[in-house]
Amino acid sequence: MPEALITLGSLLLFGLLTFWLGSVTALPRVTLLILMGVLIGPSGLDLFQETREFWFEPLATLALIMVGFLLGGTLNRSTQKHHGTQIIVLSIGIALITLLTVIAGLLLFTDLPLEVTLLLGAIATATAPAATAAVIDEQKESGEFGTTLLGIVALDDVWGLLIFSLCLAFATGAAVDNGFSIFSFGLQEIVGALLVGVALGLPMSFLTGRIQEGEPTLIEALGLVFICGGIALWLEVSYLIAAMAMGATVANLAKHHTRPFHAIKNIQSPFLVLFFILAGASLNLETFMDIGLIGGLYIALRLIGKIVGGWIAGRLFGMSGSDARWMGAAMLPQAGVAVGMALIVGQLLPEHADTVLTVTIAATALFEILGPVATRAAIRRCK
Repeated sequence: MPEALITLGSLLLFGLLTFWLGSVTALPRVTLLILMGVLIGPSGLDLFQETREFWFEPLATLALIMVGFLLGGTLNRSTQKHHGTQIIVLSIGIALITLLTVIAGLLLFTDLPLEVTLLLGAIATATAPAATAAVIDEQKESGEFGTTLLGIVALDDVWGLLIFSLCLAFATGAAVDNGFSIFSFGLQEIVGALLVGVALGLPMSFLTGRIQEGEPTLIEALGLVFICGGIALWLEVSYLIAAMAMGATVANLAKHHTRPFHAIKNIQSPFLVLFFILAGASLNLETFMDIGLIGGLYIALRLIGKIVGGWIAGRLFGMSGSDARWMGAAMLPQAGVAVGMALIVGQLLPEHADTVLTVTIAATALFEILGPVATRAAIRRCK
């Protein structure tokens, strides 16, 4: 117990240091927190090894549940009225163009099996909502570009899971029944998460505004949000999507819907600081030595796919030239969802596990560190 408290206190103070570093350097706070984690992780000083591994999963879950709820809150009537259709088509368009770019490039320049190229293409569509939202929040004034970006990354996990489920079904589906069962499992995860979020969002919408502002609202909001995440984990559906569905339900149905969002936003900072530092500490930079041509090509293709996808989809669906040019770059951060997809591939296709896991983990480490830099640059150009 003393070691755990010393670890948490030290990590929070390390996080405090990055607030100052962020004000005197060109790097966003998210990247600095992750780099701080790399410094104390196995690629650096390897501090707090036992307690660090113990705390990462529960803190990551708590942080992402709160991020999901806040992201869902951005999908309110006002956003839907001004950007609703645009957000949906942009998010689908960028995901599909990224998928096709990575698949085509890997098929053209490597001799990887078709199923591996499909799966790497699907993994490339995943983004990092927590990192993107944190960079937008740090910038204070992000304008319509930031609002649209938040809406897109809020939907990215849904499209990413669907695309990955389809590609995984094809890759493993020598037998039609097997392939269909894998796709249906992915669909059940999304639909189940949406049902959990809406089912808990409805009573929360009724309660919000009837309870006194301040601490009572905070207790109510945290209680329901954590219950939402717990039920989603128990049912083995996406707790991030469930929390987003809950947030969207409250934002669109509650009379005083801003209260719980403000309450949670005011206390999420320590959780996010710990989450990003521990995420950095979980990275092993030695994987960069193993990715070779395939890994380098995958990284380049994902970068091209996101940027070109953002420009094409943006121009087709009404964005200004500047916003369209920068939208894909703003979506470069990538984190745990991609690694989770790679782990599933490792379980179901063990013969391709080494390739998919090594490339994904190395690429995720790179995009987790450098992606927020691109996001901040994009927001500053377009706000």
